[in-house]
Amino acid sequence: MEKFKRILLKLSGESLAGGQGHGIDTQRLADYAAQIKEIVEAGVQVGIVIGGGNIFRGLQGAGKGFDRVKGDQMGMCATVINSLALSSALGAIGVKSRVLTAIRMEPIGEFYSKWKAIEALERGEVVICSAGTGNPYFTTDTGSTLRGIEIEADVMLKGTRVDGVYTADPEKDPSAVKFDEISYDEVLQRGLRVMDLSAITMARENGLPIYVFDMDTPGNLRRVLSGENIGTYVHA
Repeated sequence: MEKFKRILLKLSGESLAGGQGHGIDTQRLADYAAQIKEIVEAGVQVGIVIGGGNIFRGLQGAGKGFDRVKGDQMGMCATVINSLALSSALGAIGVKSRVLTAIRMEPIGEFYSKWKAIEALERGEVVICSAGTGNPYFTTDTGSTLRGIEIEADVMLKGTRVDGVYTADPEKDPSAVKFDEISYDEVLQRGLRVMDLSAITMARENGLPIYVFDMDTPGNLRRVLSGENIGTYVHA
């Protein structure tokens, strides 16, 4: 893991809700910001994509009568809210960050471009990429894979509330077994819900490894980058 100098960190919007189940838990937000500060100070360049499930999920909205396109656009706006919250939390502890949006939302955030993101990363800023891909029918999983490839990240770190990839959902099946590492192909063949299929396929085709770990335990982000085996490594 020490070889990863530039990362794309995918954070779960649902995890950001903490124990309250919805909205933004300020303690969880502060914990995330502190973990990010720790690795930035160690010299790691950090790009981030955050989901919006703590506020609104477009696909769930479509199942309740929302137009799918409008629902996904609402989900994109939810990711912007979370991104602004994280940017604010980072600023409060002295970490410079920049929010880029996939749809034009000046002055809320700057319009995303690969070159703008990489220049900010090289200046030591945390770059938070929001609003998904800017298009409906794409999840933030796919958005994070796309951004990871674009910014030429060494790895995507998928921070969740589960400590890796299992043979089944460990929250529902106590007999589920965890993988220390697994190939993209096996993930696809087994139908494991690491990320959606388009995200895994894009990562495989572009050689972007994925490391799935529990982000909700303080200190785990630094442990991953220090080489501790606390999650699941998905690669070719």
